[in-house]
Formats: sequence, structure tokens, C-alpha cells
Amino acid sequence: MAEDWLELHQHGDTGIETIRAHFEGHAYDPHWHDSYLVGITLAGTQQFHCRRERHHSTPGDVFLLEPGEIHDGDAPVAGGFTYLTFYLEEQWLIRTLQGLYENVSSSYSLHFSRTIAREPQLVRAISGTFHALHSEEMRIVQQNTMDNLLGQLTEHCQWRKRLSSRVQSTAIANRARDYLHAHIGENIGLSDLARETATDRFTLSRCFKKEFHMAPHAWLIQLRLARARALLAKGDSPANVAAALGFADQSHLGRWFQRAYQLTPAHYRRLCTNLPDLP
Repeated sequence: MAEDWLELHQHGDTGIETIRAHFEGHAYDPHWHDSYLVGITLAGTQQFHCRRERHHSTPGDVFLLEPGEIHDGDAPVAGGFTYLTFYLEEQWLIRTLQGLYENVSSSYSLHFSRTIAREPQLVRAISGTFHALHSEEMRIVQQNTMDNLLGQLTEHCQWRKRLSSRVQSTAIANRARDYLHAHIGENIGLSDLARETATDRFTLSRCFKKEFHMAPHAWLIQLRLARARALLAKGDSPANVAAALGFADQSHLGRWFQRAYQLTPAHYRRLCTNLPDLP
């Protein structure tokens, strides 16, 4: 029988979530995060798909994922895998880098040059930052380790200019995405998205899948789950979150949340806030 476990802590000053976990067999379905994900495989072999490739992360490997990158996870060998990771919110990261470096333009976005890296200095920086945040070290120690980590990360990054959408299919997909953001809790149909983007639903779905590698309905579920995490971390009840984000009921939210994060909404809320579980 698989013996999965997960520890989660949310840093008070920055909201950064630190996670240490172990999974055997299937870990999680394809999903994405709205933050940069940085972590280390501690034991075993972690297998996942990202950027249309299958990756194997073994002890000492660093894995680096950008916001919106779809990935899954499973253990291809007996014994499972153990890892630590944390999420860096995009706007916080850009603001912090602007403090560390004089010339960081808002017209550029940060991209990881590769998904898997094996660099001892980066491993030490990630490990040190994780333990400083996860164990509530002194603030001055936490901030020093984070600055050191960001300095190491930028050596594995590329700055790319944010380009305006010139290709029609990209423009259609982006308009549909924006509409989903603006109407996240509504019972949206493909016909609504097609009307908003002035196209038919078949063209809409094709453009959306090409741009975001997911059908609109699957992307909307991931968007709702990302927003649910943020609301639960602030202390909102699972029932209220489910109602606000368009899930049929609390059980509906719970099923999707468990599939994506291996946690129930109530458990995640308690880990982030120390508030008691709600019925």
C-alpha cells in the first residue's frame, strides 16, 4: 500500500509556500500553477511531463517550472520519490529582482532556460532557502537566503521581451483566457467564449489548445483551483470558496482539489492558517 505524505508551510512575510512530500505510484494529474515552482528531488525518481518532454528527476536534481507550464507526476520505480519545493509568485519575484538588480524592465519576463538542472550551488541555495522559510528562521536569515537563491536562479534564466499578440490564433486564445479570468465563477459555455472572441467554438477550441496545451474547460478548472488555493490560504471556508468559483458544491471542489494537490481543501486551509477544519 502506498504511503504518501505531504508537509506544507506558508511563509508569513511573502506568502511563499514550502512543501516537502513523498509519493509512490501516481502523484498528480496534469495541472499548472500561477507561480514559479522551484524544487529538489531528495530521494527516488520523479517522472513528469513538461514542455512536451518526459523528464526524470533523481536525487540532487533541481526542477524549475514557470507559471502556466502544464506538468504531471508519478514514481516510475518502487519506493516512490521524495522532494521539496516552493512557489514564487510572479509579481513578487519581479519586484524583488528589481531591488536586487538595477536594470529589470517590466517589459521583460523571466524564463527558465531548462526544466532540470544539476548544479551544486543552486541545490545548496534552494535547500538553504527552503529550510529557512519552512522552519521559521530569523527574518534576516530568511531574506539573506532568498537573495542568494534569486542570484543563483538568474544564472539559469533568460529574460525575454513580452511580445504583443500578432498571430490571430494567439489573439483568440488570449481573449478567451481573459474572459475566463473575468468570469471565473460563472457557468461559461464554449458558445460564450466563441461570441466573445468573434469566432466559432471549434476554431476557439483549436486556437486555445494550440496556445495553452489544454482545452478551455480543463484550463478553467485549473484557474479555479489556483484561485481556490489563494482564498483558502486567507482562511475562507471550502463551502464559500466552492460557491464563489463556480463548483457545483464543496464535494465537487474537494474532488478536483484532491486530484491536483493530494490535499483536501479543508486540510490545505488548516495548514496555511492554523484555523480548525470546518465541516
